[in-house]
Amino acid sequence: MPPCSSPHGSGVQLALPAHHGHILGDRPPAHGRLGLPWQRRGCDGASPALPSQTIQGIQAKCFRTLPDLIGTYQHPNNGLVTPLLHPVHRARPDEDADGEDARGWGHTVPCPGAPPSSRTHIPQQLHQRLQEQVHSSPASDFMGFMAEYLTHHVQLDLEALCHGHPQLRHLSTALATACRALHSEIDFTLAGLETLARVFDPPVSPRSPAREQGFLSSDPDLELLLNKISTVNQLLSSLEKKVLKSLQETVTRHNLALPSVAVAPPPAARPLAVQNFEVKVGKSQHAALTVDVELGTVTVTKRGSSSPEEVIPQDKILQLIKYQSVQSKVRLMCARDNQKSVSRDFIFPSARKREAFCQLLQLMKIQHSNLDEPELISVYVGTWNMGSTPPPRSLASWLTSRGLGRTQDETTACIPHDICVIGTQENSLGDREWVEFLCASLKTLMAIDYRVVTAGTAWAPAGPGGWAPAATAPWLLPQPSGPPPPQITPNLCPTDSMSAIPRSQGWVADLPACPAPSPVAVGQDGGPAGSPPAPPQVALQCLWSIKIVVLVKPEHLRRISHVHTSSVKTGIANTLGNKGAVGVSFLFNGTSFGFVNCHLASGSEKTHRRNQNYSDILHSLALGDKRLGGFDLTLRFTHLFWFGDLNYRLDMDVQDILTHIVKKDFQALLAVDQLNLEREKNKVFLRFSEGDISFPPTYRYERGTRDTYVWQKSKPTGVRINVPSWCDRILWKSHPETHVVCNSYGCTDDIVTSDHSPVFATFEVGVTSQFVPKEAPGSSPEALACIEWESIEVILKTTSRSKCYIEFHSYCLEEMQRSGENTFQNCDIPGFLKLGWSSKHLPVLNPILPDLEYLGDQHLLLSIKGVESCESYGECCLALRSAIGTTAQQFETFLFHRGEETGSVRGWMRVRVPRGRCGTRERLYEWISFEEEDAEPAAEAPVCPKPRPQRLRSRPRSLPEPATG
Repeated sequence: MPPCSSPHGSGVQLALPAHHGHILGDRPPAHGRLGLPWQRRGCDGASPALPSQTIQGIQAKCFRTLPDLIGTYQHPNNGLVTPLLHPVHRARPDEDADGEDARGWGHTVPCPGAPPSSRTHIPQQLHQRLQEQVHSSPASDFMGFMAEYLTHHVQLDLEALCHGHPQLRHLSTALATACRALHSEIDFTLAGLETLARVFDPPVSPRSPAREQGFLSSDPDLELLLNKISTVNQLLSSLEKKVLKSLQETVTRHNLALPSVAVAPPPAARPLAVQNFEVKVGKSQHAALTVDVELGTVTVTKRGSSSPEEVIPQDKILQLIKYQSVQSKVRLMCARDNQKSVSRDFIFPSARKREAFCQLLQLMKIQHSNLDEPELISVYVGTWNMGSTPPPRSLASWLTSRGLGRTQDETTACIPHDICVIGTQENSLGDREWVEFLCASLKTLMAIDYRVVTAGTAWAPAGPGGWAPAATAPWLLPQPSGPPPPQITPNLCPTDSMSAIPRSQGWVADLPACPAPSPVAVGQDGGPAGSPPAPPQVALQCLWSIKIVVLVKPEHLRRISHVHTSSVKTGIANTLGNKGAVGVSFLFNGTSFGFVNCHLASGSEKTHRRNQNYSDILHSLALGDKRLGGFDLTLRFTHLFWFGDLNYRLDMDVQDILTHIVKKDFQALLAVDQLNLEREKNKVFLRFSEGDISFPPTYRYERGTRDTYVWQKSKPTGVRINVPSWCDRILWKSHPETHVVCNSYGCTDDIVTSDHSPVFATFEVGVTSQFVPKEAPGSSPEALACIEWESIEVILKTTSRSKCYIEFHSYCLEEMQRSGENTFQNCDIPGFLKLGWSSKHLPVLNPILPDLEYLGDQHLLLSIKGVESCESYGECCLALRSAIGTTAQQFETFLFHRGEETGSVRGWMRVRVPRGRCGTRERLYEWISFEEEDAEPAAEAPVCPKPRPQRLRSRPRSLPEPATG
């Protein structure tokens, strides 16, 4: 459009950019200049007024003169100040082409060591490439945001990259702003689709997922929509990586130097304060117990006495016995010089005080033990649906397990946990911002720098100053000398422990390497030099607004290996990531951990959909050892923790629910809890455990308070009823005969920014170390341990009549072993197949180590597979500890496959250990035991108490009783 003149706007040059907005003036854009999109109608005489350009549905303002238009839009909230997309240059021969650009970048700080010419050359190149793309792109408004980024912010991201921060925070902000309108469109579309789905939901039985997916894929328009949404998701997750790679190549090409920064050692952990407990001794006497963890003593002082009655060193405490009939009572078994042992009973004011006392004594035993590796660790798990709002300034109550329900006592609340796992849903914060906030909060509360690191190959110390890849058996490690091997993930800069936290999904394997930082004096745990730097491990996995963060104490970094992360989408047609799960798994020395944070389908009527979400996550989440990929996810880990906004509701009228909440009659509500009901039907979370719920429902509160539930929600489709419910849950499942104790399970009552209350749980978990035998292989004639079978009998829920075999997997075996075909088969009962194996057709298994102490911590995974299909009919886990001895022991347990109970297995097995390898010792977690009130404790502490072998509490549902004999 050529320039036009008018008596109202003489001397004003007009141009029509790609987005049809006019610009005022003849100078290119500069920081702080005003740009107004407007239309000029005075050229054709149709109207002498100057109407401003507006979005659809907003009344345009008209102005008689150009000064009136400019004056109005200079008032607050009347216009948008933004750089212009297309500058209009004055045709002047003496124009300085670089002058305006140089002034535009004048407020930024250049990268250290960058040549002066490269400071303007890089953004100019990028801006020119954008100009070339704009005329062929229909998304001109979107390109305006990108022009703003290239003009003002790309240099800031470039400088951050030079300093070792590859997060591109300004690019993320620009993309979030540009895509803001997309959120409302998707929300509106999702609301309509949910309404349509409810219209076609049968009133009796919900439709199967397979039929749903078949319907969606049959319509090309719907399939195109899903493809578009999937494409947007892929572009958003990959665009940042492309920009990061381009900027890193620019850094290398222009030789932008990196500064050498020394890292200050982390502050020392805060010493534990001496704690006092008022207790009752005998029937009427009162006394004070003083626990000094650092000194390692327990002092007993009678009330009214100025001097202590007795000071008990930690090494004289033989056993701690908790009474189950009296929840506040404990018995201390102590050694005396003149006697074998004596006992003293103490009654605390509450069960919570008793637990705090026991935790402190447990911690005292750990600190003063001579063990190189821990046998007992503390694990914190937290889950919170943040409601797409920023968190409050303090998360103290959540991170210290205080509030409602079974909570931590104030004497132990701020003792640092060894592992902290925080899962969030509807978390609008950036990944780096969220992790930094968590680490800063924990440091303030517990005076410890928790570490978040990236995944890499596990390295273990091998000799003085040397490193080698971790192996199954420690003696297989070579013994090199010299510096440690190079880091697997060079993007981890020691100058900033947070620099390895990118913002995009799937970053563990795809993040390109940044230039290696200058050497710094950092020790194995992040402290002063003197030991090899710890190899980096895992911390973060995200799926849209679903995030999981794993934080560990610095001294445990070297103990973590074999890290895996994964995510699963369960939104519409399993394409959208607004619902789904993220997971992290790793080995802590010899113990495997899995953590899953999920956000399942919402709505009281969508129980079946939630069950299907759980099944999809169980099938698709790729965690743990790849060799165990054929096993049920819940069997791949020693300890699996599953938590999140599960969204299961209460099947009761809302007014009745509110009445029970006021009365704190939670048992009546738990009886109609959908999750409990589905678990009883064996639909979801088979054989998982959950702590006792003694806190009110965590959803749906009025934001800003915890006094009112808001159970009506207005939506475009009408009013929706959201009854108060325990949507936010924490469950776990562990291998048999392992140690895991839930010490707290509750919710906060002072974090009110969301309509959900944060939920927490803390666990005491027994762990094993990489076992080092007293005699290395080859030092003496080898005596082998063996696992022998007398018989195995299996009942399967199947109509198949196929022959089967059994696969045996274990970390204590060099390789997988398999049996022969079953020797007995019976299908007399319709729908069930009964199989049997005799000892001749079962393999004798030889563990790689014959030591009793080692075998007592091992487990076997069994898989029943068809001979023709080689597909699994069911899997189970057996502990070796109960079978160690000279006579065969009976075992019996359930079979699982893909989250369903598929049968049962029972038989007789024996684990033979050579005589010279029968040495063992008591574990620290066996030091505390439970005793009934009327039971008399043993005169001496047991040498190595053996837990009872796990047996079935009941037969599997719909399974016939196996024949005896």
